[in-house]
Amino acid sequence: MEEPNRLVEEATTNDMDGQNNEEERDPESNSLRQPLLKRNRTLSSSPFALVGAKVSHIESLDYEINENDLFKHDWRRRSRVQVLQYVFLKWTLAFLVGLLTGVTATLINLAIENIAGYKLRAVVNYIDDRRYLTGFAYFAGANFVLTLIAALLCVCFAPTAAGPGIPEIKAYLNGVDTPNMFGATTLIVKIIGSIAAVSASLDLGKEGPLVHIGACYASLLGQGGPDNYRLKWRWLRYFNNDRDRRDLITSGSSSGVCAAFRSPVGGVLFALEEVATWWRSALLWRTFFSTAVVVVILRAFIEYCKSGNCGLFGRGGLIMFDVSGVSVTYHAVDIIPIAIIGIIGGILGSLYNYVLHKVLRLYNLINEKGKLHKLLLALSVSLFTSICMYGLPFLAKCKPCDPSLQGSCPGTGGTGNFKQFNCPNGYYNDLATLLLTTNDDAVRNIFSVNTPGEFHVSSLLIYFALYCILGLVTFGIAVPSGLFLPIILMGSAYGRLLAIAMGPYTKIDPGLYAVLGAASLMAGSMRMTVSLCVIFLELTNNLLLLPITMLVLLISKSVGDCFNLSIYEIILELKGLPFLDANPEPWMRNITAGELADVKPPVVTLRGIEKVGRIVEVLKNTTHNGFPVVDEGVVPPVGLPVGATELHGLVLRTHLLLVLKKKLFLHERRRTEEWEVREKFSWIELAERWGKIEDVAVTKDEMEMYVDLHPLTNTTPYTVVESMSVAKAMVLFRQVGLRHMLIVPKYQAAGVSPVVGILTRQDLRAHNILSVFPHLVKSKSGKKH
Repeated sequence: MEEPNRLVEEATTNDMDGQNNEEERDPESNSLRQPLLKRNRTLSSSPFALVGAKVSHIESLDYEINENDLFKHDWRRRSRVQVLQYVFLKWTLAFLVGLLTGVTATLINLAIENIAGYKLRAVVNYIDDRRYLTGFAYFAGANFVLTLIAALLCVCFAPTAAGPGIPEIKAYLNGVDTPNMFGATTLIVKIIGSIAAVSASLDLGKEGPLVHIGACYASLLGQGGPDNYRLKWRWLRYFNNDRDRRDLITSGSSSGVCAAFRSPVGGVLFALEEVATWWRSALLWRTFFSTAVVVVILRAFIEYCKSGNCGLFGRGGLIMFDVSGVSVTYHAVDIIPIAIIGIIGGILGSLYNYVLHKVLRLYNLINEKGKLHKLLLALSVSLFTSICMYGLPFLAKCKPCDPSLQGSCPGTGGTGNFKQFNCPNGYYNDLATLLLTTNDDAVRNIFSVNTPGEFHVSSLLIYFALYCILGLVTFGIAVPSGLFLPIILMGSAYGRLLAIAMGPYTKIDPGLYAVLGAASLMAGSMRMTVSLCVIFLELTNNLLLLPITMLVLLISKSVGDCFNLSIYEIILELKGLPFLDANPEPWMRNITAGELADVKPPVVTLRGIEKVGRIVEVLKNTTHNGFPVVDEGVVPPVGLPVGATELHGLVLRTHLLLVLKKKLFLHERRRTEEWEVREKFSWIELAERWGKIEDVAVTKDEMEMYVDLHPLTNTTPYTVVESMSVAKAMVLFRQVGLRHMLIVPKYQAAGVSPVVGILTRQDLRAHNILSVFPHLVKSKSGKKH
């Protein structure tokens, strides 16, 4: 693991200075006023991360099924009709997620193609009239206004809408809840901001935001709408829990990828490979159903728009590089240039990640200065982009049109492969063809087949260098942005350059080289293989490309992994989100769960029948989410009839708050009857989250009363023996999707507590462990760079 990001520590220091002593006493939080790598005999952790543009408190999610008495009773009494209703509602919500995502994606594409298309058409007309300054003023001014709209919305209304949103979705599906990521305001700002930012000719795509939009729809549908206007229908409350919400958001993210590329299978595989931590076959079916709905919606709108009812959104928009009718031939000799593409893609992708990491750290420092600095940064990037895109085509030489293309060369400023741009009739400007066009048309132009001499080497070099620079400086500003399209355009440019260099040695079409270059750079930066292969396969509609695409992706990912992490993992670390990787560090096998428990403060336990005052005190003085319930003096069913100590289970903070809110208090220390509990609570209520201890009013007399925690306690918590290695415990923690893991003693004896400690997500993070056990640094043979 890399060293923790100092930017997060500095920002958190400012945020924590005003915290009261109560939060400082929290044994599971770290104020971050001291460096994490300083030797400290207490295992510390931080519940803070960069969310949007500020440091926010984050929580883990309760994916584990809470098997208490109420859950078991509810599960036994459910009729077949209720079970079928629950399943039907899951499929209904999956359908609605696909429907809304597909309609929104169509509207976004329609808006972008028309706004950007008419803007570029006006600019080309100004250039044809030799009114160059007017053309630049119009181009830069329109881009400036559109960027200002996107940035203002993100800065003032929904900071979490900036960026792609994919790292936060990865974190959520890994078990980390980030505030305000899937709200209604974020959704609206994401939609409008994406339209404005992409139409402003910024070097970013709508694909990443579409993934976030799909996840927002899924979250809002599952919880019945936004917080202030939430529907209280009983059947919707079935889904007001972290477990079902996770499944819906998984479907939403795959629907977003499908909407971006019209790739249903690629969308499912993207969710499986890139964002989802936990997967099962039932979720696979519902996710595939959602993406199928998206494809049907997109196809229906495309057929409708072909008749010219959608303005410029007809042939343009919704990337589709169909080469099904092109003869793709390659031989054993072509493996060498294909391998070279993969190697270069892996090197360039890892280099891009490294430089972007540095740029994002710098942008964090600028964004910390306030809203005005965020706006100025976004507008500066917009102005720089406008200058480059408008001015650089003047450096390119005019190329004569192919005589066989009469009528289509040069174009008139709409969709097409040829832009005249200050060239005489019969000539076109190849660099303007790539720069002064919408993103989808740019991809279509550079992927075009049977055009070996369409682009000059110098134009491709300028285009590649420009998009490398713009891609680095644009990602990170306060607008919704995606990485897919900038990387596709960069990769396709160097793919065409390699095609020109290797022309005498291969017969593969330069357009196919562009496809392979784009795939290799995406694999080198994002480290995706299977999903990316299927996405490109569905884009090209040609199975003959499958073997060489697979080879390129495997080589690029392998080369990129030798240098650094994927771009999304780098962003997760920059934000400080406690993402648990699938593979533990090798040195984690040299330390046990019991040793971690020894350096943590003593575990806070509750008795099965506890005093109200004790519960209130624990909730006020700690921020723990779960507390072991321990009964003393229990007579075991076998063995000597002496009092033993029993670990009854684990009770959650939200359930304790619910007890205090509903005042299920007893005047004497006794067990409650089953009917008493069912009269006050339902299983649906226990699955939902409740407020804070400050919102609960308990009188002085009630403090002396008792609460029976047995009916609310999860009697089957996941436990590990204290001798288990941290590596093994981490794998179990991640695969099952836990929030708490109880550590039990290896030896049971009189006077020995049945629980040694609790492991949480923060306790299993590498840099937190190394802060307490610095000697493990020497054994970090498998350290990632």
